Amino acid sequence: MKAKSFAGMRCSIAGALEMIGDRWSLLIIRDLSFGLRRYEELQASTGIPAATLAARLKHLEAKGIIERVRYQKRPPRDEYVLTEKGRDLGKVGIALREWGDRWDATGFGQPSVELIDRKTGRPVELALVDPETGKTVPQERIEFRAGPGADDSTRMLLGHGSKGTVT
Repeated sequence: MKAKSFAGMRCSIAGALEMIGDRWSLLIIRDLSFGLRRYEELQASTGIPAATLAARLKHLEAKGIIERVRYQKRPPRDEYVLTEKGRDLGKVGIALREWGDRWDATGFGQPSVELIDRKTGRPVELALVDPETGKTVPQERIEFRAGPGADDSTRMLLGHGSKGTVT
């Protein structure tokens, strides 16, 4: 059964999900972030069926998230790299990893990947930051507001919980 399209919804989350495609795509983006570049590497890492991998790579390329780069002319061989748009998705992967670690999503009890500061060797985590001051904003001060692209449906949605919750 084909999933319902989110195209046309005035929601950045729905639009991002539409652009990414599905969970396989997120694993491909994860692996490209880790430095894998070739089709065979991506297939071996994820266990994704070949036809599914080919379709997801084409989709991600069409959306400008990855680009195919020729590394050999004869026979022709390509590898895949994240574009700036794709590298920006790294934050989504980090957020999912942090959530999965906190709630033991794998069931193995310990994280398999840690994020560290190369300079200090200390762990780092995502935070909500005031772009003007560079300081972290406490979660209790975060509020959802209608943006310039909001429609009546968005305003109604935001009016339900008045302040919303960012965790």
